[in-house]
Amino acid sequence: MKEEFTGLGRLLAYSAGMAGWSILMNTISVMIIYFYLPPDNSGLPVLIPNKGILGIFTMFSLILASGRLIDAVTDPLIAWFSDRTRSKRGRRIPFMMIAVVPSVVFCVLLFFPLQQTESTMNYMWLFVMQSLFYIFLTMYIVPFNALMPELARDKEKKLRLSTLLSFMFVAGIIIASQIPQIATSIDKRFSFKDPQESYQLAILIVVLIGMCCMMMPLFVVDENKYCNPVASRINLFRSLHKSFSNRRFMIFLAADASFFITLALVSSGILYYVSVLLGLPEKLGSFAMAMMILLSLLFYPAVIRLASRYGKKRLIILSFLIFSLLFLFISGMGKYGLSAEFQLYLIGAIASFPVAVLGILPYALVAEMADEDAAKSGEKTEGMYFAIRTFADKLGQTLGVMGFAICTLFGRDPGNDMGIRLSAWAGFAVCVLAAAIFTKFRE
Repeated sequence: MKEEFTGLGRLLAYSAGMAGWSILMNTISVMIIYFYLPPDNSGLPVLIPNKGILGIFTMFSLILASGRLIDAVTDPLIAWFSDRTRSKRGRRIPFMMIAVVPSVVFCVLLFFPLQQTESTMNYMWLFVMQSLFYIFLTMYIVPFNALMPELARDKEKKLRLSTLLSFMFVAGIIIASQIPQIATSIDKRFSFKDPQESYQLAILIVVLIGMCCMMMPLFVVDENKYCNPVASRINLFRSLHKSFSNRRFMIFLAADASFFITLALVSSGILYYVSVLLGLPEKLGSFAMAMMILLSLLFYPAVIRLASRYGKKRLIILSFLIFSLLFLFISGMGKYGLSAEFQLYLIGAIASFPVAVLGILPYALVAEMADEDAAKSGEKTEGMYFAIRTFADKLGQTLGVMGFAICTLFGRDPGNDMGIRLSAWAGFAVCVLAAAIFTKFRE
């Protein structure tokens, strides 16, 4: 019988890995559009042409979407290799060890384009750096997530660990969303001639924090001691078929990906909501994101109790409906006759409860479904379940960022803000659809 993975220190060290990759992912969600395609009142240079293709897409949005084509191959492959690996360090840790440094390097390089002015060459740089970044980050995320059901062996422990992982994920969002504030502080202290340099240094600082967090699980998780690292013998296509034939899992994926679409829309749009719709300094966007996450933490104990009493399904549907109201509010911001600051902080207040629910419960649901499948089939393929979930989440984030980039075609500047408001209507539609889909989920 393997030892229980207990002790607050160990749990925090493992969960810190979640904060680490969340920092890297959300650095891109928060900054990539604003950095390459800033509004004209930001002081930053536009780095890429923003022209439409077929009247709907932009080259920028297609580049952002290209990473998902690579993930469609790498996510299941890495999961399959991880499930089948026979190593002295276990099935998961060897992949995570390889992935940390390259993930960090390519994340930083994304924000050091070839040209410092508007240039099509920057598109090629974006494509190559983004592709390499997602390949290596997948090599970390999929094995990391697959450890969760092995480290937490019953439903109660899974819910507790998923709560801690959710806290770490949102902590990553808080840290990544502070980049504008850090850049402002750097600019005041060092007075760079180019504000772009302040943002680049702020991104470097934040991403290095993420790297330190990603390394912590490597020192505390001994798979031979705490897990049952039995390599799966199932072939790749059978493993994929086994996961995709689980109808409950497919319904869950549709709703879960929708949450990440909405999260990416908010993350990509927050600096525009602040500076364009409300006419406030960008740094207040950092405060609003931090307030949203900190308020969500207050709901964590209530979410656990409510989930036990009313079930996870009802809470998830309610959360999507609240998110839909949030996007309705955003679509009219700046026109309500209320103070700009009040409107901004009201976003954080409305979003805090659904962020808590949709941060905690999905991890517990995936772990439970993977365990149920293993009990029925006798094959431990947790890696594939979490790989498919990871791909769906990254697809959701990309669709959110891509959708926001497309909306910028219709106006992203003060006095010409229709695109920013359209992004809010898109978020409203996604949330309503997700709530409707999840009504079909059998808990």
